[in-house]
Amino acid sequence: MTDPATTPDPSTHQKIDTSVPHSARIWNYWLGGKDNYPVDEEAGDAYTAVFPGIVTIARGSRAFLRRTITYLVNEAGIRQFLDVGTGLPTAENTHEVAQGLAPEARIVYVDNDPMVLAHARALLYSSKEGATAYIDANVTEPDVILESAAKTLDLSRPTALILSNILGHVAEYEQARSIVDRLVGALPSGSYLMVNDGSLGIDPVFEEAQEGYNRSGAVPYNLRTVEQIASFFDGLELVEPGVVPVTQWRPDPGSPAEVVAEHGGLARKP
Repeated sequence: MTDPATTPDPSTHQKIDTSVPHSARIWNYWLGGKDNYPVDEEAGDAYTAVFPGIVTIARGSRAFLRRTITYLVNEAGIRQFLDVGTGLPTAENTHEVAQGLAPEARIVYVDNDPMVLAHARALLYSSKEGATAYIDANVTEPDVILESAAKTLDLSRPTALILSNILGHVAEYEQARSIVDRLVGALPSGSYLMVNDGSLGIDPVFEEAQEGYNRSGAVPYNLRTVEQIASFFDGLELVEPGVVPVTQWRPDPGSPAEVVAEHGGLARKP
C-alpha cells in the first residue's frame, strides 16, 4: 500500500457531534466495527430490539457491494468507481475489492460526515498502480461531486457509480431521481449504476423500527417501494437478476438467499 494522497484536516475531529446518533456510526456498529459512540450503540440496540433483522440487512448490503464490484471488475471491465455516501471504512471497502482484483483501479469516495473525513487516511491508501481519493461533499450536490471527481477519474471513460444506502437520506423521491439522473447523465456509454436501499412494503417490523429511528434525532432515512428503487434504473440496461433483495443478487454458492427489506440492482448505461 502506498501513502495516502491527502491528509484529513485535524479540525474535522472538532465537528463530530456525539450527542445524537448517526447513521454511518450505527451502521458501523451493526457491521461489527468500533468507530462509534455510546449514543450510536444505544440507538443501534434500540433498533435491533424491535427488529433484529437489521444486522442481516447491513451485512447483506455489504456483501452485495462486494459482489457487484467483483462483477464490474471481472465481467464488465470497469476500472473507475465513484462511491457516493461511502460511510465509515469497514471490511471490504470499494477500493479494497476493486484494487484486489485490478490494482490499476481508481476510486473516488464521497461523503460529508466529519467522522468519515477524520478516517479519510484509512480510506485513501491505494495500490501503487491505482488511485484512491476522498471528496467532502453532500449527495445533494451532484455538480460539486462531478467536478471534484474529475480530478482523479477520467469521466470520459466508463465509470461505476455506487449509491449504496444513501438515496434514502434524500427526503424527496423526485429529488433523489434528479440526483441520479444528473450523475448518470454525466457518465459515458458503458458506465454502470449500482443502487441499494431499504425497501418499503416488505417487512412491517422493519418499517416500525425505522420510524422509531427517524424520531431519535438522527438524520431520517426514508424507505422506498421496490418500484421506486427500480425506477432509478430507468433508461439503463439491468444486469440479471434485476432489482431484487440484496441477498438474492448473484449470491455466493451456499449462502442463504432469504428475502430481506433491502433491494438493489446494477445496470449499464447504453
